[in-house]
Amino acid sequence: MAFQCQRDCYMREFVTSVVSCCPAELKHEVNGKKETLKGFNVKLQDTILFPEGGGQPDDHGLIGDVAVLRVTRQGPDAVHFVGSALEVGQEVQVRVDWERRFDHMQQHSGQHLITALADTMFGYKTTSWELGRQRSSIELDTASMKPAQLKELEEAVNEKIRAHVPVTVQLLSIDDPAVEKVRSRGLPDDHAGPIRIIDIDGVDANMCCGTHVSNLSHLQVIKLLGTEKGKKNKTNLIFLAGNRVLKYAEKSYSTERSLVSLLKTGPDEHVEAVDKLQKSAKLLQKTNLSLLRDMAVLIAQNFKNDPERGNFFSLHKKEGDNEFMNIIANEINTEETLVFLTVGEEKGPGLFLLAGPGGAVSELGPRVLELLQGKGAGKNGRFQGKANSLAGRGEVEALLREHSQRRSSGEE
Repeated sequence: MAFQCQRDCYMREFVTSVVSCCPAELKHEVNGKKETLKGFNVKLQDTILFPEGGGQPDDHGLIGDVAVLRVTRQGPDAVHFVGSALEVGQEVQVRVDWERRFDHMQQHSGQHLITALADTMFGYKTTSWELGRQRSSIELDTASMKPAQLKELEEAVNEKIRAHVPVTVQLLSIDDPAVEKVRSRGLPDDHAGPIRIIDIDGVDANMCCGTHVSNLSHLQVIKLLGTEKGKKNKTNLIFLAGNRVLKYAEKSYSTERSLVSLLKTGPDEHVEAVDKLQKSAKLLQKTNLSLLRDMAVLIAQNFKNDPERGNFFSLHKKEGDNEFMNIIANEINTEETLVFLTVGEEKGPGLFLLAGPGGAVSELGPRVLELLQGKGAGKNGRFQGKANSLAGRGEVEALLREHSQRRSSGEE
């Protein structure tokens, strides 16, 4: 069956009644974490909230004052997941999140237009597409697309938008001969009711369940951002339509103004300015690494030249890396001396190295890992890894000093 959202994609409010309401659960992500919500699955007599399908995400909205968190299709029915129970038979007002809906209409109709012209102009068939949160992509059945083709395609789709081409919906029975003439990637196994055809006048006729604009002029503009390598012998064409182009331009201009302030140059010189900064940063990094290496050698030599050095050496430095620690360990005779080195934030994450007599390192390494809440491994008298917290460094030092003192007194 066709829902009211498919009969009139521009309807924002609708009065209907509750047919059923059953307890249910919804699995979704919140800030990257998967959660399970308890709620209710509600079926309505009809709905203006589109259930996900055809590559298009579902609508959001309200049933009365209850938020609809997910809409899915089950055969001929749309199932609305809500957090509160609704009374069966109750008359309710349904309102759609119009900003989200119209965005989906623009992206989906934009995809139909791009797909049709990519096929007509270059013979590139669409094999799939994705309506993303920030940008959308069309998978084309070609290994590559030339920049000149991309430019020609963008000009052609925007020419159609300026021509105010009407977009209409046809409902055909599944045995209608006209169905064979439209573009389609097949029907879902649980399809029920008439076949819905989206007809862009003189451009394309495509089998589709989604919500669409009624005229290409409502797309406003389409920007083809570029292409990315897809699956084997496929190309992903990245695009924005309608209000997303305006938001992209606004964001780009805001970024440009920030860069002008930071780089003290005009927009046309930004690439050159950043390139110079990167080269300078690499040179400074190289110089810094060289100084750290020299410092590591001096630190080790100072220890070795100390007549009261003992058989334990410990050092923490905020700046440094594994190479810095290993140079120190290499310069000190770790067959006689137990060496404990750390780099990073004093009480935050960092790196550590424990070096010394093989037996002592094998024995103490796991305990050091535990105190530093870290991960690592050891062999040949060295145990090193990452520490989640260097706050336990003092406890490690006390442990190692005690062990070294026992060795010096001949207890081990």
